[in-house]
This record gives sequence, C-alpha cells and structure tokens, in this order.
Amino acid sequence: MRLVSLCPSLTELVFDLGAGDDLVGRTKFCVHPADRVAMVEKVGGTKNPKIERIIELRPDLVLMNEEENRAEDAAALTAAGLRVHTSMPRTAADTAAMVRSIGVALHRAREAEPIAADIERRADRVRRTAGRYPPVRYACLIWREPIMTVNDDTFIAGLMSLPGGRNVFGSRAERYPVITAGDLHDADPLLVLLPNEPFPFDAKHIEELAAASGLPRERFILADGELLSWHGSRTPRGIDYAEWLVRGAG
Repeated sequence: MRLVSLCPSLTELVFDLGAGDDLVGRTKFCVHPADRVAMVEKVGGTKNPKIERIIELRPDLVLMNEEENRAEDAAALTAAGLRVHTSMPRTAADTAAMVRSIGVALHRAREAEPIAADIERRADRVRRTAGRYPPVRYACLIWREPIMTVNDDTFIAGLMSLPGGRNVFGSRAERYPVITAGDLHDADPLLVLLPNEPFPFDAKHIEELAAASGLPRERFILADGELLSWHGSRTPRGIDYAEWLVRGAG
C-alpha cells in the first residue's frame, strides 16, 4: 500500500502501526519519528500541500485531518480519484475510534487495537480519579499576538477535562477565540498553560503575560504542545500528562 499523510500526528501513528515503509509522502511538519521521516518525501505543508505531486505519487490512501488540512485540498484529491481518509477527534473516545478506523484502512487493525484500548483505559482511570478532587480552572493559550486560546470544542479541552480541568473560556463561540490580557485577568484561571506549539511560548512570555494580566506568575506553566494536541499514538501519554498538569495545580 502506498500512503501519503498530511497530518503530523497521523504520520507518527502510521509508523507506530508498523506501516511506515508504505509512506511515500508527508508534510514538512511531520517530524516524528525523526530517524525515519527524513526518508519520506515532503509534499508541502498541512495548509498548502503539493496537490499535483501527491497525485503523481499515486497513493492508495491519503490521511488528512479536518482541522489541520483544508477541505478544498481534500476535495481536489478526491476529484483526482484518490482515496482520502479524514478525521477530527475532539475527545479521547474520538481518538480511540480514529486509531481503529485508520488501522482498518491500513490493514493494521491488530496493531491499532492496543493503542486504542490504551487510550480508553487511561482515559477511564483518569476520569474516575478526578472525582476525588475539586475541578481546576485553567486556560490554554495557543498564540501570542493576538492572544488566542481554545474553547471546549477542541482536542486540548477534551484532554484536559478528563482529570477535572475546567476551561475558563470553554463557552466561547469560536473554537480558537481571541482574548485580551484583561479577559485573562477577569477569568481568573488557577492554571495558565503556555504550550510550545503552535506558538513557541518560553520563559520570557510567562513574565510578559503575568505582568499584562496581573495574575500571579506561578499560575503560568510552559507545556508540551505535542502531548496536549497530537491525537493518535501519543494520546496515551497525553492523557497522563494532562492529569499531571491538573493535579499539580490543584
């Protein structure tokens, strides 16, 4: 089977399912596993894939994500006669279902099942443990200028909800709302996550945002963006990581 993956987390999943040798194309953002993706041809980015080159590669299947990739690119590939598998998990349950679906599509159902079951098992454990503790109000920032965060209709929020995280901007209409430092102050989260992707937050931004919002510096924490937002074979570790973040703040 010839595969093209246009989503970094799905590229990683393909390798973890043992189908990495089938990949003939991936995006420039597909960086894991580092020692193997370098051997796979780059076919552009997630938002600007090289459609003509992908068609030339004659893949049997193109893996896409409805949020990472554009609908018009999926339509163009489908119109060219290519088979496209799209997904958009927002919860651990969605992710387990996606892993199984991709496993079937890649003829790797047996390899997919342990990953999917591990996601379900860890999510259930963390969810049950959360009942022993009070909820923790948090915000997760994903961009700096303007300041952007996430609402509850996102994978990050779904992950953080498992150990009892309560998103202070969860009810915003936009999935990725723009907020101000004043909004952050007024929402008064106990925990403010600053992931290293998509915006590469670092220590200087803690000082900047604490000063701008008036929130205590100790409420801000630099976070692993891949563990919080990559859905697939990284999700089991992401679930445990979300629990560590919430319990550390609680």
